[in-house]
Amino acid sequence: MNRLVGLVDKLRRERILQPGEFIELLNNPDEQSRKYLFAQAVEVRRQIYGDEVYIRGLIEFTNYCRNNCYYCGIRRDNSSLQRYRLTPEEITTCCDQGYALGIRSFVLQGGEDAANNDAYMVEIIRAIKSRFPDCAVTLSIGERSRDSYQTLFAAGADRYLLRHETANEAHYVSLHPSTMSWAHRRRCIEQLKEIGYQVGCGFMVGSPGQTWQHLADDLLYIRNLEPHMVGIGPFIPQHDTPFAHYPAGSVELTLILLAVIRLLLPDVLLPATTALGTLCANGRERGLLAGANVVMPNISPAYARENYLLYDNKLNSGSEAVEGYYELLRSIEGIGYHAVSARGDCKRL
Repeated sequence: MNRLVGLVDKLRRERILQPGEFIELLNNPDEQSRKYLFAQAVEVRRQIYGDEVYIRGLIEFTNYCRNNCYYCGIRRDNSSLQRYRLTPEEITTCCDQGYALGIRSFVLQGGEDAANNDAYMVEIIRAIKSRFPDCAVTLSIGERSRDSYQTLFAAGADRYLLRHETANEAHYVSLHPSTMSWAHRRRCIEQLKEIGYQVGCGFMVGSPGQTWQHLADDLLYIRNLEPHMVGIGPFIPQHDTPFAHYPAGSVELTLILLAVIRLLLPDVLLPATTALGTLCANGRERGLLAGANVVMPNISPAYARENYLLYDNKLNSGSEAVEGYYELLRSIEGIGYHAVSARGDCKRL
């Protein structure tokens, strides 16, 4: 039997591999092994989620950020960016529009903006939950205190996305200024889980300085953490950052990692990200065919989508946006799946 096929079977059976085995599986598998890996990931996903794809309405509500991450286009020192903040009324209007389309899960994503204090975020969360009590609210607003996380959870937030970025401390240091702490970020994720959020972590594939060992470390970290969601996508450079001239990450490796993560955590919520669609015309569909089960169309106002530039050439129109919602549904149906109008909670709950 093909050695890599054997590793896929071991991963599905035991939900873990040794670091060297992860590296062997990730590092240029042959076509037979890759197809087998994807088929196993899809079968595992279907056993738990069937052919359903969950839709999240993404609202990028502020591009102000206090941080200066070396890879990010909305970093504090990017003076060429037109900054914005959506008003509470604009946010609920986005939700109105999404709800009318059948979306029952909203993701509030933004930079670490000082204006987003607890009182403001509680107001937004309560407004959404009051208006749409059958919907889930996900926050993706970075590092905060435990008390803040607890306050937002008590206000009705259901989920929190906080990418761990990398499980290797030296690699983390190479991606962030000295004001940011690898240990603190991990502790934030642990606190979110302790409080009771459905928690999401994740990393960029092909970020500058990333090694095969780093990826193995990431997979082991994810396996031990057992998050409810994992968000990964290829690194894409942004022209106003220190990493502007680094090459983009690999679509193929991202797809392989999606499948591996599905086998590591069979019930995880796994998005096919916009970054995949940015680098590959059918990247989102390929992500679903590799084991993903979530897509996140952008329901922000057009002016916001045009200025939330985490990386260059970010898709903000067509089936990635609210205007192309029915195109998105057709593309999902076209590969044999169907989008559902549901909160889309992790089946582990």
